[in-house]
Amino acid sequence: MKPEPIKTAKEQEIAILVGIITQRQPEEKLNEYLNELEFLAHTAGAKVLNRFTQRMDKPDVRTFVGSGKLQQIIQYVQDNEIDIIIFDDELSPAQQRNLEKETKRKVMDRTSLILDIFAARAQTAHAKTQVELAQYEYLLPRLTGMWTHLDRIKGGIGMKGAGEKEIETDRRIVRNKIAFLKEKLKDIDKQMAVQRKSRGELVRVALVGYTNVGKSTIMNLVSKSTVLAENKLFATLDTTVRKVVIGNLPFLLSDTVGFIRKLPTQLIESFKSTLDEAREADILLHVIDISHPQFEDHYNVVNETLHSIKCGDKENILVFNKIDNYKFVKKEADDLTPVKPENISLAELKQSWMGRLNNNCIFISAQDKVNIDEFRSLLYQRVKKIHLTRFPFDKLLFPDLGN
Repeated sequence: MKPEPIKTAKEQEIAILVGIITQRQPEEKLNEYLNELEFLAHTAGAKVLNRFTQRMDKPDVRTFVGSGKLQQIIQYVQDNEIDIIIFDDELSPAQQRNLEKETKRKVMDRTSLILDIFAARAQTAHAKTQVELAQYEYLLPRLTGMWTHLDRIKGGIGMKGAGEKEIETDRRIVRNKIAFLKEKLKDIDKQMAVQRKSRGELVRVALVGYTNVGKSTIMNLVSKSTVLAENKLFATLDTTVRKVVIGNLPFLLSDTVGFIRKLPTQLIESFKSTLDEAREADILLHVIDISHPQFEDHYNVVNETLHSIKCGDKENILVFNKIDNYKFVKKEADDLTPVKPENISLAELKQSWMGRLNNNCIFISAQDKVNIDEFRSLLYQRVKKIHLTRFPFDKLLFPDLGN
């Protein structure tokens, strides 16, 4: 069986985005989410042609959007040869089936789009297994009406019983596959736990943060490695661990998968073992893109996720990256509109809640190598403190560590 040819730019799928404005999700917040959804679509290889929004009290139980808006979408996809319709919120299995039946187009939600990106980006057996598990758990309640039959995984399952419906066979196959993948992950996790123990007592530092904040760039800068770093969401999924030496002080530095708003539950569950690097780290380097208008929201999302995996109280350093991209727009004295993030200068931001963190934060540009020496010095001091509690005699071998 020949692999499918890679699509060229001319063959890339054309998409539209759909979201709703509610009391809990005002128009401004929805636009932020749709901007991120468009970036996700771009990362997956699609070109976004338009957006459709509707103000509603709650999503329509049958088609998510109202009948009038749905007709508008149907007309647009027919007139413009749209391939995919992507919804910002998770669709129920019934909503997805109804929408595909009405629009005659492929319908995805944010969850399935992220899963698709993860599947394309996974490189190691561990990451591939985690993504596959998440995909099957997402697929299970959506099997009704799908006649793909999962031929690739049917071998060895057994014949369909008398009177058993095709959908029941598919569900049984998927449940068996989920059970198999969970057992496989347990074995891989045991191997990775042994690997982590074999690293000895060296201090462990883990890079964490929202996706596309520059963690891999910082990793390459500090460890002199070549981890993939590009301006796309979830550029790297597999945890990378490198031994780093600053001055005369060795420690381990790991790069972890990025977080995102509305992260699918299936991915949080299946990627918990990857996040063990953060859970077992001595110090977390929480990287934040200071140039992003919603960086405080991103900071909160990461903190919530860290608390969910029980490492929210771990010692950390806030690394405000991309100061080279920070854009300041000064408000006129007679401008009475609300202050926006871009109306606050970088100097003013440093004096806000971030400035009260004392020696717990630093502002850098990993791309332009601004404040990198100060960053290394701060990291050195924090690692040294933990290192000397484990290796007190190093004060004699390395006098600098005793200072």
